[in-house]
Amino acid sequence: MPAFPAAADASTRNTQLRANLRHATHTIRAKRATAVAELDDWSSLRAAGAAIKDRTLRHLDQYLEQLERAVTAAGGHVHWAADADEANRIVTELVRATGEREVVKVKSMATQEIGLNGALATAGITAYETDLAELIVQLGDDLPSHILVPAIHRNRGEIRDIFAERMAEWGRPAPEGLTDAPADLAEAARLHLREKFLNAKVGISGANFMVAETGTLVVVESEGNGRMCLTLPETLISVVGIEKIVPSFQDLEVFLQLLPRSSTAERMNPYTSTWTGTTDADGPRTFHLVLLDNGRTDTLADTVGRQALRCIRCSACLNVCPVYERAGGHAYGSAYPGPIGAILTPQLRGVQSELDASLPYASSLCGACYEVCPVAIDIPEILVHLRERVVEGGPVSVRGTRTVIKPAKGHAAERAAMRAARWALDHPRVLRTGQRLASRTRRFHPRRLPGPGRAWSDTRELPKVPEESFRDWWRRTRGESGTEGRKTTT
Repeated sequence: MPAFPAAADASTRNTQLRANLRHATHTIRAKRATAVAELDDWSSLRAAGAAIKDRTLRHLDQYLEQLERAVTAAGGHVHWAADADEANRIVTELVRATGEREVVKVKSMATQEIGLNGALATAGITAYETDLAELIVQLGDDLPSHILVPAIHRNRGEIRDIFAERMAEWGRPAPEGLTDAPADLAEAARLHLREKFLNAKVGISGANFMVAETGTLVVVESEGNGRMCLTLPETLISVVGIEKIVPSFQDLEVFLQLLPRSSTAERMNPYTSTWTGTTDADGPRTFHLVLLDNGRTDTLADTVGRQALRCIRCSACLNVCPVYERAGGHAYGSAYPGPIGAILTPQLRGVQSELDASLPYASSLCGACYEVCPVAIDIPEILVHLRERVVEGGPVSVRGTRTVIKPAKGHAAERAAMRAARWALDHPRVLRTGQRLASRTRRFHPRRLPGPGRAWSDTRELPKVPEESFRDWWRRTRGESGTEGRKTTT
């Protein structure tokens, strides 16, 4: 996968993609704004969500152990996975133990993050996606491009073509004469998936939340396919990131208000499924919970970047991001696209690769993502923090061990410029001399930057240097010591 600038350069040339994204994101963001405006206490809910998440992260070890005891007491089995390979191995062995070679899946970002479908395919096991958007992506040999709407880059005509051409290869074919009407497409998917649900013996899911005090897992969705995937198979395997935990059932009250309004602009989501272990004659007979770390503990060790672990995967930040709207989700090269992906992926995977080192720069730092985040993640702050890590290197936590990483390649000029700026700011006389020199030579300043800076100034006007620096203005109007100014004011 190329770095973000190269991938975005290709995707922004796709006019159909940009049209699809613009239509979808603008529609969702307008509905969300209306839904949020209905609540007078939205800011209080937002603060409460952030506080609950922060408190949980501070005591994450205690809550995870509490969750394990509760799940086990309810008849479930808990597995701990340090990384993607271990999680894939655990799930593959659990499926093999059932003797099955096919599984159904409900939408799960965690399984996308670890590449579970590919690992299962290598072991001879076929995974069928049952979320409608995920089904479109799978049938189209495509990749998700949005957290909530993985097939947001497809329009109805493209979806009709995919269904007509590929459904028969995966099971029940699409009806003859299928149109691109939403009702017809939904009916074709319903008939295709119903066959999978009724035949599946093993289901694999993610979860939006895990309740420590009861061992309950929660999935919120809009279609009902997830509920069928969770209840019909004999064996259920849930793969969930360790940050999805909340202390108590009461805490869900906050997030079940924040999540649907931020993601789908609904007052409450149509389907909320909860399950706690196993129950005789109702639901799966066997339940396995795979708790996934895969870089989350290292992220928790970063006092600035740990905010990203508050994320409840609502995708509100994607729908307002001007960069995502134009580049699309595939350019991020991760299961987590958009602003949240730009801060979460480099922390989970590190910044050693060219792609991951480029992600903190995939933003204009406009701050719109922070304004809409329902758990108040200061994404711009983390982006700047990670850019410093890319340029300067420094101490980080890798698999629980503190180490020092080197600066990423290709940032020598930026590093030199920042160090020169820091040196000048630490020496007032040098700074003053530079400001005066810039003021007196302002008529010779170029309108565009040379070299690598040319791309930046192609679409921006360089700020004009004032005739006089603030320091000189203050001295001229207030005197050398500034006492004249204070006397005048009083």
